[in-house]
Amino acid sequence: MTPHRRRLLLAAATTLALTGAGAGAAYADPPPDAPEQIENGDFSAGVSPWFSYGTDALTVTDGRLCTTVPGGLANPWDAGIGQDGVPLIAGAEYTLGFDISATPGTAVKAVLQLGSAPYTTYAAVDAAATGTAQRFEQTFTVPDDNPGAQLIFQVGGSAAAQTVCLDDVSLRGGEPPEPYVPDTGPRVRVNQVGYLPGGPKNATVVTEATEPLPWQLRSAAGAVLASGTTTARGVDEASGQNVQTLDFSSYRTPGSGLTLTVDGETSHPFDISGSLYNQLRSDSLQFFYAQRSGIAIDGDLIGDEYARPAGHLDVAPNQGDTNVPCQPGVCDYSLDVRGGWYDAGDHGKYVVNGGIATYQLLNTFERTKTAATAAGGAALADSTLRVPERGNAVPDILDEARWELEFLLRMQVPAGKPLAGMVHHKIHDRNWTGLPLAPEDDPQPRELHAPSTAATLNLAATAAQCARLYAPYDAAFAARCGTAAKTAYSAAKAHPAVYASPTDGTGGGAYDDSNVTDEFYWAAAELYLTTGVQTYLTDLTASPHHTADVFDSRGFGWQSVAALGRLDLATVPNGLPTADVTRIRASVTTAADAYLVELRRQAYGLPMPGDANSYFWGGNSNVINNAVVLATAFDLTRDVKYRDGAVQAMDYIFGRNALNISYVTGWGEHAAQNQHSRIFGHQLDPSMPRPPAGSIAGGPNAALQDPFVAKLLAGCEPMFCYVDDINSYSTNEVAINWNSALAWISSFLADQGDSGAVPATTCSVRYDNYGTWQGGTGFTAQLTIKNTGTTAVNGWSVRFAFTGDQRVREAWLAKVTQAGATVTAKNESHNAKIAPGGTVTFGFNATTSGGANPNPGLVTVNGGACSLS
Repeated sequence: MTPHRRRLLLAAATTLALTGAGAGAAYADPPPDAPEQIENGDFSAGVSPWFSYGTDALTVTDGRLCTTVPGGLANPWDAGIGQDGVPLIAGAEYTLGFDISATPGTAVKAVLQLGSAPYTTYAAVDAAATGTAQRFEQTFTVPDDNPGAQLIFQVGGSAAAQTVCLDDVSLRGGEPPEPYVPDTGPRVRVNQVGYLPGGPKNATVVTEATEPLPWQLRSAAGAVLASGTTTARGVDEASGQNVQTLDFSSYRTPGSGLTLTVDGETSHPFDISGSLYNQLRSDSLQFFYAQRSGIAIDGDLIGDEYARPAGHLDVAPNQGDTNVPCQPGVCDYSLDVRGGWYDAGDHGKYVVNGGIATYQLLNTFERTKTAATAAGGAALADSTLRVPERGNAVPDILDEARWELEFLLRMQVPAGKPLAGMVHHKIHDRNWTGLPLAPEDDPQPRELHAPSTAATLNLAATAAQCARLYAPYDAAFAARCGTAAKTAYSAAKAHPAVYASPTDGTGGGAYDDSNVTDEFYWAAAELYLTTGVQTYLTDLTASPHHTADVFDSRGFGWQSVAALGRLDLATVPNGLPTADVTRIRASVTTAADAYLVELRRQAYGLPMPGDANSYFWGGNSNVINNAVVLATAFDLTRDVKYRDGAVQAMDYIFGRNALNISYVTGWGEHAAQNQHSRIFGHQLDPSMPRPPAGSIAGGPNAALQDPFVAKLLAGCEPMFCYVDDINSYSTNEVAINWNSALAWISSFLADQGDSGAVPATTCSVRYDNYGTWQGGTGFTAQLTIKNTGTTAVNGWSVRFAFTGDQRVREAWLAKVTQAGATVTAKNESHNAKIAPGGTVTFGFNATTSGGANPNPGLVTVNGGACSLS
């Protein structure tokens, strides 16, 4: 807005404040120092944090917020423009003012209200809006406290369509907020969930002392179990605190309700147990069922409070997702894009975020084929999760991932259309909706956004994973995935630079990415691992990422996915030359070594740098993804330093941090519980649930990218830039890609049990594939097992897993069975004993429809991993 135009409007406001806002009242200006409660009321910062419903998209035109409201809406409240998180103090005086115009003209009501049922009105201003901007003001006293009220301009109810514009929206009054001081509890910061008996056990103490301090580990009854002296660490960069650390790893006895006492302070209680994380594996995966779109959520599975009707299946007031049109000018068709997971705290569904989340669930399962501690995937088998598909002879984690995969496949541009084979970037509401809002109550029109190369490659990569992992369970679905992956990859190569717009952020996140070389590398790697085809090998080896350092000190995420391809090339059996595999695996351990150096440098034990740039939107997931690299290094090497690093990194997530908070709902004495979500809106509407146990918050964000924390936490040290409040979407939102990281590491942690010494290898295996039969429909292979230990083996059971659809047809010299991709061979009576230094051999014929058929990456004998020769 130009200064001249602003002076004209304010000159007109003197009269309108009296005539437009009601006769007979005196409207004194608020005191000069009265605080402003509306964020971005002049729209100089664009649309955010304003939302609308029942209207077209919000735009900023000539400095005003404008939208088109369709005619014929029955009620004024059937369309609205609003802002959440408006703080009100009972008994305080406020002046609400705004400039408004409407063409051709309509009645508008501005309502300050409770933002959820029963929508109690605190104040209302009626305005007769015309084609000329006018100012309306009214002063009133608020009857109730509400730290997160809602301002809504009700703009519906006109017979004719209206163009409505707002400007200079202001709510001045109340009192300046008290300086926010977080309740950080005791100064001794621990992992509030606990510690594995054989694993690392570290804590951080906030203290003014500069000399080492004595510490005591106490039982729940108060008995001293261990003691020692802290190590002074000075001022921690990320928190600004003077801190000391202590290490009680030598204490390995299980127990519950333990505490640490240092410097006159006693920590939150914690446990020492080898089963600490078993339930977290289930809880972190259960989050995805609670986020499902297009299916009724069964309270008998996850609790009555989470039961809800299916969202976005065209049942009023929903307007999608079974026949969703594109944004104007994007395409001339509609798609059925039902299903999938709601991405985060909104009702949008985004391919690039769904891609990495799906990858991590699929990779969590695929890890069980090659990781010695994963017990062949027993803990992720059928009927291990509370999902409706349980009992179908498919691992439940694959059932959950399939819900998103089906959605991703539906986002592909149909054959015969422009950009056929490409993938639409996202689908979400036309305009932002307010908090809270159950999916089945969302009235907004849904729109497909333009295809992008990044989205297309995300489908290519995850569908390629799908093709190999689902082959043993559903050959038709696997084939469908394989076809979609190849089509998408070809389409991306034909259209390598179609980027999502960074300004396409109304009604949903932009998720823009203008460098997709990493997506090309990831997709080529997954397609090569699945098919073994030379074309994909040529592409991935030609990629600059193939020999580059792809492991950033600040982790990987949806916008940087080269690490995904690298991790799979390091762990999934493949046909790369031995030297190449060795180099790839070395790159993982090199990155892990760097993370260990950082972890030891950090007084709070993070494998991330301590500067403000390391505390960003969703940074908790990046911390975990660095722990994933550490965990993968352990799977590859069996070196406990990497396992200990991954375990210790999670201490930060579960309470060993400056705020003394566990960022995972339901896990820890003092845990987040008010994450930003329209579905889990308990903080604003007590009839709605809190986020389910196992939901992780995004974490501290030094950029303070939402109005709530920008006002509350200005000047915060990086690790303090977080608040457990539903209004803070930039620090406290939930998201599928953050929970997928938590699910991966939770499964790894649960697999470690007591985290004891890694047993020595007492066997070696030679796997010989003698090649395919004529016609390529099968192959013959033989395994030779050698006892490299010092005692005889009396009875043996050998286990390994295929990468795809290979299936044993008949075997000799062993009793062979197969479940999914996992093969189990047990001795015959005549070859049960293997003397030290002795060998035993068995063989089999297997069928396959083609694709990659590498030697297995893990073979176990009686549960123990063997070296491969």
